[in-house]
Amino acid sequence: MTVHDVARRLPGIGVLRDHCRGLAMLEAVLSPEWADRYYSFDCGWADDEEMASMRDGQGDDWFLVFSPDGAYLRGFAHESPMSPYARHTEPRPWPGVLDEVPEVFRRHLKEPAFADEDGLPLATACLWRETGDTAWRAGGVDFPAEADDPADGADYLFELLVDRSAEAYRDWAEEYYEVRVDLEAVRHVLALRPLTDEVVAALNADVTLPGLAGEIEEIGYPVG
Repeated sequence: MTVHDVARRLPGIGVLRDHCRGLAMLEAVLSPEWADRYYSFDCGWADDEEMASMRDGQGDDWFLVFSPDGAYLRGFAHESPMSPYARHTEPRPWPGVLDEVPEVFRRHLKEPAFADEDGLPLATACLWRETGDTAWRAGGVDFPAEADDPADGADYLFELLVDRSAEAYRDWAEEYYEVRVDLEAVRHVLALRPLTDEVVAALNADVTLPGLAGEIEEIGYPVG
């Protein structure tokens, strides 16, 4: 699954935004330490902008910015043969990954959070959807012919954005956190239903609903 397959399988902006908030809330309950989480969401990241993100702690990540202009998603698989560092004496983005990003999103190419210390954009996959678009788009990337797997890392990076089922998250979380994860509680949170003491306890008995107040506010998760 390359970035083009992902573009065909992503939902509308509003649906994806809600899903990302659900993922972030699940992570806040299962992983109280922010630095250990995979998925996060900041509803006040910048003026008129919200940001969902994934960091695996091993150098792979994605950032998804929601704004009045639409949504901009950029992913980086650090071991990809399409990494800016992979084949060039002078590092630069792989041809086609960022070349066709629309003007309304090009400011993100210079965003320090999405670049290295020298300002080089870190991306092996990039998608966008302007507010008036009817589908997600990606650039015309010439993928490496010799790569055994999808070279841009999109299949791994965006797996829980493409498969948004409660079962997919439950299976992933049980493997990653090595704990049993209650499926009905996952369904409750992904549906953005207000949290209850029972739902929180079903996911993590060491976390309390009052203790999640700051996370709920940062994520913009609905309250009763």
